Amino acid sequence: MTTGVFAMVLGAALLHAAWNALVKVNADRLVMIAIMMMSQVAVALMVVPFVAFPTAESWPYIWASTVLNTAYCVFLINAYRYGDLSHVYPISRGSAPLIVAVISVAVVGETLSRQAGLSVVVIALGIMSLALTRGAGGFRDPRPMLYALGTGIFIAGYTVVDGLGARLAESAHSYTFWVHLFNGIPITLLALYLRRGQVLVSLRKTWKVGVLGGVISLLAYWIVIWAMTQAPLALVSAVRETSMVFAVLIGVFVLKERLNLARLASTAVTLIGTVMLKTSK
Repeated sequence: MTTGVFAMVLGAALLHAAWNALVKVNADRLVMIAIMMMSQVAVALMVVPFVAFPTAESWPYIWASTVLNTAYCVFLINAYRYGDLSHVYPISRGSAPLIVAVISVAVVGETLSRQAGLSVVVIALGIMSLALTRGAGGFRDPRPMLYALGTGIFIAGYTVVDGLGARLAESAHSYTFWVHLFNGIPITLLALYLRRGQVLVSLRKTWKVGVLGGVISLLAYWIVIWAMTQAPLALVSAVRETSMVFAVLIGVFVLKERLNLARLASTAVTLIGTVMLKTSK
């Protein structure tokens, strides 16, 4: 992974943490995510006339990505319903790069050096260990952890699908915007069904934040898909998930969550893994 790609994915990690925090602090997260998704559809509608049409080989990946992203949103909403940002986020984001690494090597056929593979493991463990800093009480209710793990599985799923789809589409920009043209429709229809009678009230309260979150999320997604056409899927996934470090900072300084020695240690492990990944060959 070149320095330029590495820096761009780190920027995407910051954006990932930011929009997750926006979702967490809003009372009606389903409507919030629906607004984000429809904002992305609107942007995609404006952009697709100016990008290449995806190749025929990439369309199955576009449809699969739509299904996986819808499932991801549903699980994420429920994870945040039962758990804190600092509990849910590490499990979902930390498990994803491990799954991506296994799939990319065993199924896709990518190769990782020993140091690169070890760095992915260190980053993932550093991220997931942050959940343990909540203490044993955080695991008495299994729902947050189960939903977070399910979220991680779907993150890994759409990461691999999008990486392969963008390569087949022969244009990361084309693939990104065509995917987002369809991604927002299922979750919006779900929100309209589940929140019928409440949508307009929630919309008035959250549309500005929702649009902001949608643009931030789209930009982060765009960067990551482009990066996966330039570097191995597992390495891009691992660096993106260092968004945990930014999530900790947002949680502490914006959401006023506690920062203790255990959290600092988890963050340090993640940063060590990131340095290992950057220096790997």
